[in-house]
Amino acid sequence: MTVAILGAGMMGEALLAGILQGGRPASDVLVAEKRPERAAELTERYGVEVVGNAEAVKRADTVLLVVKPHDMGTLLDEVAAAARPGQLFVSLAAGITTAFVEARLPGGVAVVRVMPNTPALVGEGMSAMSPGSHTGDDHLREAEELLRSTGRVVRVAEKQQDAVTAVSGSGPAYVFYVVESMIEAGVHLGLPRDTATELVVQTLVGAATMLRETGEHPAVLRERVTSPGGTTAAALRQLEEGRVRADFLAALEAARDRSRALSSGDPV
Repeated sequence: MTVAILGAGMMGEALLAGILQGGRPASDVLVAEKRPERAAELTERYGVEVVGNAEAVKRADTVLLVVKPHDMGTLLDEVAAAARPGQLFVSLAAGITTAFVEARLPGGVAVVRVMPNTPALVGEGMSAMSPGSHTGDDHLREAEELLRSTGRVVRVAEKQQDAVTAVSGSGPAYVFYVVESMIEAGVHLGLPRDTATELVVQTLVGAATMLRETGEHPAVLRERVTSPGGTTAAALRQLEEGRVRADFLAALEAARDRSRALSSGDPV
């Protein structure tokens, strides 16, 4: 089966690299990219054919839509005439519903909505997918296979996608924000910046690995680090007094609400 990737930005290239590393031959992958210099770069790096959007859709069995939300309508209008019933379109644009995509394509086209995140760039992404009204199990399995090339995949009801966007879609930014804050705190406490960075990054990697490999609830792992009257307890008490937990809830609610606004067509 031929796969077309429409949009060759960071996420599009991450999918391209993952799909090829997963064993699919470059001859079965098309990339649509309008910038000549970028097209030449992708051809040289991956050996794929770079074509126009409409031609890619005409030749593909599965089409990955990896463009910004505000560009999706224009892209779908451009390729609609080349689409055909039975094709699978996988949208990775935040806030774009399956109904939005289906309304701009011929009847019978299968659509899957996906919320990925940027760790896909290093093969550790988290993607949540939801089927459209014409999507069968075969389509979902095909989408899962492609997405697993960049990390893990779960299926969710489409009504949960705004919450997914808030938790995992935007989630890496929250982690980077915390890491940045911890590094700055380490420098403030007298550590060299490179030392503080190494300490914080490896602590994050180790903590995440413990969560994945032990399967323990984070509260259990936290309690094991927190001795009564100790340094960790003092730090956590300060975080609780600062309402950090409540602020995280409010932040994720704001992200969810913004995703809802994008879904309703609000560009602001």
